[in-house]
Amino acid sequence: MKHLLPMQHRHDRSIMALAIPALGSLAIDPLVSLVDTAFVGRLGTAQLGALGVNSAIFALAFLVFNFLAYGTTPKIGRALGRGDQEAAGRTVIQALCLAVIIGICVTAALLSFSEPILRAMGATGELAQPAQTYLHIRAFAGPAVLLIIAGNGAFRGFQDTRTPFVISAIFNLVNLILDPILIFGVGWGIAGAAAATVIAQWLGAAIFLWLLLVRHRKEFGIPLVIPRPSQMIPLIQIGGHLLLRTGALVATMTLATAIAARIGVVEVAAHQVAYQSWGFLALIVDSLAVAGQALLSRFIGGRSPDEARDVGNRLLQWGLAIGVILGLLFWIARPYLPALFTTDPETIAYVLAIFAFVAILQPINGLVFVWDGLYMGAEAFRYLAITMVLSAVVGAGLLIATLVYEWGLTGVWWSITAMMLSRLVTLALPWYLGRVPGLDSRNER
Repeated sequence: MKHLLPMQHRHDRSIMALAIPALGSLAIDPLVSLVDTAFVGRLGTAQLGALGVNSAIFALAFLVFNFLAYGTTPKIGRALGRGDQEAAGRTVIQALCLAVIIGICVTAALLSFSEPILRAMGATGELAQPAQTYLHIRAFAGPAVLLIIAGNGAFRGFQDTRTPFVISAIFNLVNLILDPILIFGVGWGIAGAAAATVIAQWLGAAIFLWLLLVRHRKEFGIPLVIPRPSQMIPLIQIGGHLLLRTGALVATMTLATAIAARIGVVEVAAHQVAYQSWGFLALIVDSLAVAGQALLSRFIGGRSPDEARDVGNRLLQWGLAIGVILGLLFWIARPYLPALFTTDPETIAYVLAIFAFVAILQPINGLVFVWDGLYMGAEAFRYLAITMVLSAVVGAGLLIATLVYEWGLTGVWWSITAMMLSRLVTLALPWYLGRVPGLDSRNER
């Protein structure tokens, strides 16, 4: 550990003040899917597979709009760094309005095109009915999901990661309580899992709105006006780059699930377990990326690029160290984890066959996730979009080859690994060459 994370650093206190609450928030958020996976797995393999397909669909439908967080945080941070409280407040109301508009549109699209979407994802045969039931209910959480994303971005920009943690804890606890009641107690099955998630996420959205528009409105300088479309253009432009970046990432992971579904019902069920476990561990490291966005944007806004680079290098050391530790812990616990999600022996065997990938990817995730946050803090959104598309092409090409040459579920996870290695290389080069847009003076935009 000492070799991975040498001595105490002067920025450690600031990093931990932001990263620890963010860790709690990010670690709790995936529990919505993990809890659903654990309970729905008791209903049967078809229901678990249907949940896996829907998880990929909703990731693609909503997470591609995470610019509402990742674009909002550095804009607020830079505004505060240069002492412009009014601009920070305007950014918040713009993000919230965009969240409502986009959320309504996405919900309408999911409800209108549910059947072709599910067919495209390979949810046919015994997967079709439970998958459609879940989608038709869960879609109504659309605006709530995006309001939660925007609320997270706003508080992070104001250097507050504790409040989003508390809100996440509340609505995930509600989901945990409602899941067994609605799935088994009321007897709604997979529909109960969807309903529990919708209720929990709308509760979280309501709390964010109350805090931002009532309790902290004057403190944050948030105007109670609907912004004109022209005022939202800068955030929309950032959103375009982040939409391309996140869309390429999520589309590749969605393709991985679709390929797994075409391989077989048991295979997609095992993929769902491994993917949720991978995502849960990866988002733990993303807490450091949240700290990177907030701290770098403040330093850059305050014209302190040397401080920004120094804190960035320290965050990378933390990311690698935590990634190694998570990988080792997961490998040790590997034999005992599948039973938490399913009792089917064949599914457990497939899960164990691909869990090694989840463990090995953790140090790579540690560096990639932190670099993502640092580039976002520097507002190098265009570069992130270009390199993510290139990495997605690598992963998607191998996924298609997996289906054509019948490499099976192992081929799916080799494809994911290749994509992550490509991301690692393309993010590392500009950082060490001193050519990060927005951070290095010789490459200032």
